[in-house]
Order: sequence, then structure tokens, then C-alpha cells
Amino acid sequence: MYIETAVFDLLLPGDAQSLKQKRSYVRPIIAMLKKFEVSVAEVGFHDLHGRAQIGVAAVAPDPAQARSVVDTCENQVAGRPEIELLSVKRRLYGDDD
Repeated sequence: MYIETAVFDLLLPGDAQSLKQKRSYVRPIIAMLKKFEVSVAEVGFHDLHGRAQIGVAAVAPDPAQARSVVDTCENQVAGRPEIELLSVKRRLYGDDD
């Protein structure tokens, strides 16, 4: 069993001046990522209006499949025109970890 994780660091548009507006950007991203059968949650920058961190985890029987699922998630997040993907931190966990 292999688990691939990723943390997406997002810059939200300038009109996200409240936590309510921030949620209006973050919730659709999380909903979209759940379609890929991954675990996903907002994991950082909870008090900053213009930034968000979203964590994703995929479990698969082989590392290539786990990597492929997280690659798809990363591409989907990067392709959203309303946000800027600043960085991605990824890690693969295997049977030896």
C-alpha cells in the first residue's frame, strides 16, 4: 500500500477580504478534488484571508497509481484561473515507512 500526499499553497484573489469570501473559493476546490476519491481538507492559513493551504492524500496499491491521482489533483488546482498555485509539497509513503 502506498500513500501520496500533497499540500497546495494557494494565493486567493484580492477580493477575498473576509473568511466568508475565502470559503467561497476554497469550498469549490475541495468539492472538485473529492471527485478523484482522495482525502482532502484545508490544512493551513486558516486566519489569512488571501491564502489557503489544501492537503490531499491518495491511497493506492502501487506508487505509480498514487502519484498519478495526485498529479491529476495538482493539474486541476493549477488550472483554476481564479487562484494562483504558489507551491506544492509532495511526499510518498510506502510499506517501509
